Amino acid sequence: MGLRIVVAADIAGYEYKEVLKQDLEQDDRVDEVIDVGVHKDEDVDYPHVAVKGARLIADGKADRGLFVCGTGMGVAMAANKVPGIRASVAHDSFSVERLIMSNNAQVLTFGERVIGLQLARRLAKEWLGYEFDPNSGSAVKVAALEEYDTGKTDSEAEGVGGC
Repeated sequence: MGLRIVVAADIAGYEYKEVLKQDLEQDDRVDEVIDVGVHKDEDVDYPHVAVKGARLIADGKADRGLFVCGTGMGVAMAANKVPGIRASVAHDSFSVERLIMSNNAQVLTFGERVIGLQLARRLAKEWLGYEFDPNSGSAVKVAALEEYDTGKTDSEAEGVGGC
């Protein structure tokens, strides 16, 4: 079964979202692309579209999200407000890989004003190929993130160590 990807952008990321959406729709690894906006001639602030997209993932209606704004930072911060969501901006291959392999993040964000379109397209394609290994050394760190997200841990000093 292929991935269900939600795409979201504010007006500053609209052009890239449209191109990336087309790429995703043509990728055999993707079964469904869900576009939560913005749409042509629509101006909605980034927190609203990012949270809307992230909620679809948290509710199990999408597997991953690809969100775009001017820098990628705003949509990442907004998506991270949704419990259970891990989102980050990444503008290089290693970071995109680690987003999934080390952090099991569901949302990759780009900044249209920061990254070139062809690089964004390439990174999005690479991103689709990564899967988190629940038996990896990173699994315990992801589990800790999930515990903090749900409030199940009360000790901030547990497992203190490097990244």
